[in-house]
Amino acid sequence: MGGQVNQLADWSTSAHALSSSKISPQALLGSYSTVAGDACISCHTPHNGSGASRLLRGQNEQDCIACHNGGSNISPATPYTNVFSEYATPKVGHPFPTSTNPHDAAENTLLNNNRHATCVDCHNAHGSQPVGSFPAAPLLRISQKDVAGISATDGISALTPAVNQYENCLRCHGSSAGKQVLPIYGYAPVRAVSAGDPLNLIPQFSIASTSSHPVMHPRASSLLQPSLLLNMLNLDGTTQGRAMGTQILCTDCHNSDDNREFGGTGPNGPHGSRWTHILERRYEFSQTSAPGHLITNLFPSPDLSVNGPYAMCGKCHDLANQIMKNTSWNHHSDHITAGVSCSTCHTAHGMGAASGNISGERLINFDVNVVAQNGTLPISYNRAANTCVLTCHQVAHNADGTVTTASLRRGVGVKR
Repeated sequence: MGGQVNQLADWSTSAHALSSSKISPQALLGSYSTVAGDACISCHTPHNGSGASRLLRGQNEQDCIACHNGGSNISPATPYTNVFSEYATPKVGHPFPTSTNPHDAAENTLLNNNRHATCVDCHNAHGSQPVGSFPAAPLLRISQKDVAGISATDGISALTPAVNQYENCLRCHGSSAGKQVLPIYGYAPVRAVSAGDPLNLIPQFSIASTSSHPVMHPRASSLLQPSLLLNMLNLDGTTQGRAMGTQILCTDCHNSDDNREFGGTGPNGPHGSRWTHILERRYEFSQTSAPGHLITNLFPSPDLSVNGPYAMCGKCHDLANQIMKNTSWNHHSDHITAGVSCSTCHTAHGMGAASGNISGERLINFDVNVVAQNGTLPISYNRAANTCVLTCHQVAHNADGTVTTASLRRGVGVKR
């Protein structure tokens, strides 16, 4: 009524309303024996709730963790119910709210200057359903049924509920103010071409982007993709998983490192991972003491298996039989064998802005923490000419396709 969403509209088909899981008497949740029987009082108490509001039994995430921690409150404690373990060291997950950035059910959908990730920012306890199958990307998983999101069209309009998974992610990773690069998530590249807000993912994934991973729109490039697999590989690196399709999800890269969808036993979604940036698999970023200098964390002749430094890329791209055999570019093998990471040249999301120097196809957008100018020439890439002009790992790359030993002190190249 009055334009308000009925938060209980889907309760009768929700995971909590149908759950036959037994509640331990020690949990002190009431006289009923199952989650379904306890219903509302599984999370709410009629009087004197200890949570900040809404008569919750505990603070937002504490209310959920009481059952989803793999402990003895719920029986049987199946492995995927233990979401809390995804936040335990050495894993790093989305940041819980603190006293200075609390969650409140009445807060704006667009989380300006108040980024946090409590359970109900991504799940609606009244509508969430158990996942038995996976709809095609980019649709929201039913475990997130009735959750709010932000429109990718303008980056501001609230969607209640969201339809696509990325719309929920845009509550924090879109146009909101106050975004930060936090060291706990690992090294963050700085791209040569960027929009005004490099943390706003909307222009990076936009259909107007020169190139992007197909998260917010289907694959649109006319360029051949010889390395692209027909099916994503499961966590073992060999078993075929979900068909690639024409569009992917945020959680195809940012996911629990033991998630069920790709062959693990843990919960699906970006709760926490032992890999940087809550990535599902290992992905190493090249780093240097200064742009253009030697890379300090080389992975020469790398292990191309699921244990290697580029396992995240290997989920969708055939590293050994395509990338290393130069089927898409004739110098891939040289660079990878020398230990230069994919991240030196490729952005993982997309081109967030246009550039007269970097044409931007195939996600080419150099990391300027690693790559420097070639003398006074601006960093550039021309796909048509198949050349780049820059200095990387103390080698100057010239517009005519030649390479020279760089003199970083004088900023000029020396033929060799």
